[in-house]
Amino acid sequence: MVQGPGRLIRIRSYGEHAGVRCCQARRTPLMSLWSTIAKKRLEKSIRKGRLEVVFPNGKTAVFGQHCDHPVRIAVKSEAWLRRIVLDPELQLGEAYMEEGLVLETGDLYELLDLLWTNILSKGSAHAALPSFLRKTFRAVAQFNPQARSARNVAHHYDIGNDLYRLFLDDDMQYSCAYFPKPQTSLDDAQRFKKDHIARKLCLKPGDHVLDIGCGWGGLAMHLAEREDVRVHGVTLSCEQHCLAQERAETAGLSDRVDFEIQDYRNLTGEYDKIVSVGMFEHVGVPHYREYFDQIAARLGENGTALIHTIGRSPGPGATNPWIARHIFPGGYIPALSEIVPVIEKAGLVVLDIEILRLHYAETLKAWRQRFLNRADDAEKLYDARFVRMWDFYLVTSELSFRHGYHNVFQLQLGKRQDAAPLTRDYLYPSELARPAIRQVAPANDERVRANAKR
Repeated sequence: MVQGPGRLIRIRSYGEHAGVRCCQARRTPLMSLWSTIAKKRLEKSIRKGRLEVVFPNGKTAVFGQHCDHPVRIAVKSEAWLRRIVLDPELQLGEAYMEEGLVLETGDLYELLDLLWTNILSKGSAHAALPSFLRKTFRAVAQFNPQARSARNVAHHYDIGNDLYRLFLDDDMQYSCAYFPKPQTSLDDAQRFKKDHIARKLCLKPGDHVLDIGCGWGGLAMHLAEREDVRVHGVTLSCEQHCLAQERAETAGLSDRVDFEIQDYRNLTGEYDKIVSVGMFEHVGVPHYREYFDQIAARLGENGTALIHTIGRSPGPGATNPWIARHIFPGGYIPALSEIVPVIEKAGLVVLDIEILRLHYAETLKAWRQRFLNRADDAEKLYDARFVRMWDFYLVTSELSFRHGYHNVFQLQLGKRQDAAPLTRDYLYPSELARPAIRQVAPANDERVRANAKR
């Protein structure tokens, strides 16, 4: 029992102040569980560059070193934050597409380069359970019988030729270009790529060439016109097939080039040379033996085959789940250790292997610049969400090469040891003197911003 008016007044006064403090505490937003987890992870990981994160409660946290141009992002809801924390490989791209994660300052390249430099390069971005499940069931994800292969191809390549015209070179080459000099234009680099492949095929006038995954027909027509050979190209894409035929007729090459919608597994006959550029990534590990057995069956005894594919440097793994969902369903980037044993079992001889490292990074950089310059046109064809998705795809792909996770393998194969020259002198004409293409420095480098602005 409280006695005396003075005591009573003091108690009332204390209660009033406590009430004010309680109200103030209620007004101050607290960090949620997911915000706290994300904050601790970023504090531990971000060492190079500077990242500012606006959390769903409105609070901003700063990670990394001081710099003049930090990257600033806002996560719009607790639901998106939870999804990113639980499965960043998938949900970071989802959040960017759906505007659950918004860039407030900086460029998408800068953000993803900063994350790759500080987190992905250390292998710490993989959520344990989702990553384990993807690796465990990757054979199921890559099981590509003919009907499924056709659906996978349609998902990416039959979304409209007008999209690819926005950012590809004039010949519509949708694979790694070859940059003998850093200042080489995209159109010239793609032409150099086709010439480089032609030399590796050791073509002779009159040769019959099989092009597996012929795209829009540019390589086939280049070989037919420049090397005086006949080319049979196959694709599963209706859009590519129609345009390839139209281009061959317009160029007056229909007598030397023909295109067919056909699965590689159904091909018959024998060819002097076989080329496959950017198609092997769609085969899937369960079908590698089937693929190389078919190469061996279709290749003549004195023939040469050239397989040009993206490859992964760290060894066997699983396809990034965001890429598998939105860009290349059923696709997989192989490790060299997964390819060579199957080539041996198929009875083929490895004549040469060349690793093209930063060439695809430069190609993707050029594609992205062109795409962003035509982003308004892409939005008219699709919508703003699609533009964000395609930009995310191009940036993540470029960075995978910049940081050495992916390379390009060119495998020259045959049935005889003497199917190709004994040295590489025939591959490098003197006019293609090649100074090194420098690596782009990681997070918050000035050159990154300059490249993005260009």
